Amino acid sequence: MTLVATLRARFEASAHIPAPIAGDGLTYREGAPVAAAVLAAIVDRRAPTLLLTRRNEALRNHAGQIAFAGGRADPEDDGPVDTALREAWEEIGLPREAVTVIGCDARYHSVSNYEIVPVVGIVPPDLPLLPLEREVADIFEVPLAHVLDPANHVRMTGEFRGATRQYYEIVWQDRRIWGATAAMIVNLSRRLRG
Repeated sequence: MTLVATLRARFEASAHIPAPIAGDGLTYREGAPVAAAVLAAIVDRRAPTLLLTRRNEALRNHAGQIAFAGGRADPEDDGPVDTALREAWEEIGLPREAVTVIGCDARYHSVSNYEIVPVVGIVPPDLPLLPLEREVADIFEVPLAHVLDPANHVRMTGEFRGATRQYYEIVWQDRRIWGATAAMIVNLSRRLRG
């Protein structure tokens, strides 16, 4: 069975995530949530990997953090899949035709008041990706088995704008994946384990 067939079967077999993490529990921006989508791109290698980015240090929000390619929905986008694919093309040069979409995972409400839909897709290995430098400092892959392993999902507590916040952290080599990205990975792990 191919990776695409295996993941599609697991994804479809679990219609929902057992107790998905729905959000950070705090929001520091007022108003209606902003629609957004990210691409959780799984690279089809012998040992599959997850494609991630490190945000540019000069950004006003979430500078230097590890994230999925993705962002705010544009009015002309035809739903979250279109948003995720457009953003992945703009941020890292990932051609939309290279992505085999598996499905959408549980929505996540971020502390910055974004309602994020993770779009799970499979991409071929060794694509010639190019970061949009003003937004993305680095593009890299982490072993899928590592980030999906619950033993690597560490629950952390910290202070944020005067409030105590709990979040997940996943460490791989010198990379610290935390916050919304880690929570979405934890949700994906729960869904794929069923």
